[in-house]
Amino acid sequence: MKSSELGEHLFGAVLGTLDVLTVHIGARFGLYDLLARSPLTVGETAEASGMAPRYCREWLEQQTVAGFLEVDDAAAAAEQRRYFLPAEHATVLCDRESLEYFAPFADVLAAAAVKLPALLEAYRTGGGVAWHEYGETMRLGQAEANRPLFLQVLGNEWLPQLSDVHTALAKGGRVADIGCGDGWSSIGMGTAYPDATIVGFDLDPASIAAATDNAGSYGLADRVRFEHADVAALTEHVGAYDLVTAFECVHDMSDPVGVLSAARRLVAPGGTVLVMDERVPEEFTGPGDPIEQFMYGFSLLVCLPDGMSHPDSAGTGTVMRPSVLRGYARAAGFGDIEVLDIDHDMFRLYRLVE
Repeated sequence: MKSSELGEHLFGAVLGTLDVLTVHIGARFGLYDLLARSPLTVGETAEASGMAPRYCREWLEQQTVAGFLEVDDAAAAAEQRRYFLPAEHATVLCDRESLEYFAPFADVLAAAAVKLPALLEAYRTGGGVAWHEYGETMRLGQAEANRPLFLQVLGNEWLPQLSDVHTALAKGGRVADIGCGDGWSSIGMGTAYPDATIVGFDLDPASIAAATDNAGSYGLADRVRFEHADVAALTEHVGAYDLVTAFECVHDMSDPVGVLSAARRLVAPGGTVLVMDERVPEEFTGPGDPIEQFMYGFSLLVCLPDGMSHPDSAGTGTVMRPSVLRGYARAAGFGDIEVLDIDHDMFRLYRLVE
């Protein structure tokens, strides 16, 4: 890449970063929801959102210049212009059930940016920044980013492709959902399989509390429950589950071998251990595609520091290639991993086999 090309690339990246952070601001003030309903003036938007009018005007103009919002008459006086969010943009910025919903990624990046001083210190010392240190914005952003996938696709499209798993859950099987976060994967399986019982496990107390509330709001509290626990240390529930899952969390774990060993203990004979993690190339090759670039960025800002915040960490990071997971699985007592024939731009699914 020539110097001029690199400069253009970085300028584009700066614009993108500014867009993402201003999306975070708009989402936090509920501005997209307001502007999706009807065109509003600066004064109306400020009053309805609670944002100070001068800042509100600047945000509305910036979002219009960036192409996210539209204005009815750009030539009108500043306080008379009416701004609105086009319907096709509402899917990306407002619709929390849409697979195209993007706003949570802006929240995740904003939460990571706040921790830059702590990240720099971790880079110097070899320590880390624990998940809970990133705060509620990070937790909710991560949860909301995966929520549509877990509620719409996981139980309705992916699991039915695994005939033995589908049959077991349809008959009222039991699931252990490791690293459940705010519970959307557990809830997605619970809604898709109304006779199944799901227990979600997570190390983060705030996530367990949120997951419990979320399951209750879906009327699933009798079948979908959550436990604050270090799964690697569990000595109960041996052989109790037809399916043990770990969705997008193995790469964050300080002790992935210990957790996968626990998963092997938890699963019933003939049951399935299923891992979902990032779809990255099988080998490091230098310049990579946008997905690999995305994963390395989040690894530096979030996942690797989280994993490194625990003693004796494996230090995996977001870019967990299949060979790395295979090594962890074999060290945990499995014979191998099977890459499932499920196509997704961001994620790869694995069955761990004896």
